This record gives sequence, C-alpha cells and structure tokens, in this order.
Amino acid sequence: MSDVQGDTLLQSQALEDLTGAVNYRRWLCSLGAPFFGDEVLEIGSGLGDYAADWADMGFRVTATEADPGRLAALRKRFDGHERVVVRRLTVPVAATAHHSAVVAYNVLEHIPDDVAALRSFANLARPGGAVVLIVPAFAFAMSEFDRAVGHQRRYRVPVLARAMTRAGLRVQRCHYVNGPGLVAWFVMCRVLRSRPKDGPLLRAYDRFYVPVERRLESTVRMPFGQSVFAVGRVPQ
Repeated sequence: MSDVQGDTLLQSQALEDLTGAVNYRRWLCSLGAPFFGDEVLEIGSGLGDYAADWADMGFRVTATEADPGRLAALRKRFDGHERVVVRRLTVPVAATAHHSAVVAYNVLEHIPDDVAALRSFANLARPGGAVVLIVPAFAFAMSEFDRAVGHQRRYRVPVLARAMTRAGLRVQRCHYVNGPGLVAWFVMCRVLRSRPKDGPLLRAYDRFYVPVERRLESTVRMPFGQSVFAVGRVPQ
C-alpha cells in the first residue's frame, strides 16, 4: 500500500498536460544530473518523461511507479530500452539497494511522513550516494489543485533542509528554483483557481520564458521560487 496521497487520475492528467513543457523539464533534468553517478533510481516516474531525458543524457535509470496505470504505461514506453528498466515500487519503501543516486521530483510533498520517506530513499542509495529532490515551495501558494493531487505541504528551504538532516542526510544543495514561476503559480492556481494545463499559454511560457530564467538562475541564487531543489548525501 502506497503512502503517496492524491487523486491518481488527476495526477496522470496533469502529467500529460505538462509533457509539452520540454524546456522546463530539461532545465530540471539538468539540475539533478551532476549528482547522479552511474546507477539512478527514480521514485514516482509518472509517465517517464524525466527518465527518458536522463537516458538520452547517457544515464542508466530505474524508473519506478506504484500507480498501476502509470506503471503499465512505463513498461510499454521503455520495453526493450537500453538504458531504462521499470519496476513497481511503493512508498514507504521497505527494500534496500545500492544505487548511486535516488531521485524524487515532486513526490515528497505527497507523503504524510516525509522524514520516514527520506530515510527509505536513503536506504536505496549506496554510502556516499545522493538523494535528489524537487518539491513545491511556499505554503501561501497551496491551492485547491495542490490538495486535489495530494500535496500534504509546500516547502521552504529551511524546512526541507531540516527534514533531510533529521533523516540522516548531509545537505549538499538546497535552494529555490524558478523565482517568477511562483508568482505565476499563485495567480493561476490560487487567484484564478485553475491548474497548469497544455495550451498556448504553457507553450509560450516554455518557449520564451524558461530559457531566459534558466540562464539567469545559473548565475543568481533566487530568494524565492516555485520549487525547492535539494541534494542530500548518504553517510559514508
């Protein structure tokens, strides 16, 4: 039984709607990649877009899912793939493994006990390996859409860093990503009570805004953002 919360159908619909945000996804992929090493396990791979991009970058990826529909889609998508294998994995994770990195993008916020989840993620990595995370930021941006897809919380940098430390991880990176995107999220999801979806607005955002913001944030650390990116190291 998975501890990941939320309407799984709505989660899948949201993932499908965001598939076209190629530049945004590649930006987030590039953040995690320097910390991966040779054997990456992704928690909650969804429809497999991140796994596919990381495989194209040359990484060997184990893509995992608990939701039966998304798991079936992953198996179909990566059947016979040279760099991606698929397995069922539920949270909390009872198993242990020896991956060089465990990555969970937009997963931790769905889990009621995030510290226990982080400990279980760390058990899937080798000593010195990385746990790589992206989570949504700032409680004031919590919307009805957040709640519908199962978000238990939105994070600030100190809160996520504290949870990682309590889980026994050494915090290597913890900072905000996509500063102005937080404003866009607040307006769309809180004020207008809508949700991210495919269409001209999303495609324009992805094509014109994301490359500029990515270049800016490669040199400037934002004091706020739509998400928090973090890397924790498993003790040697």
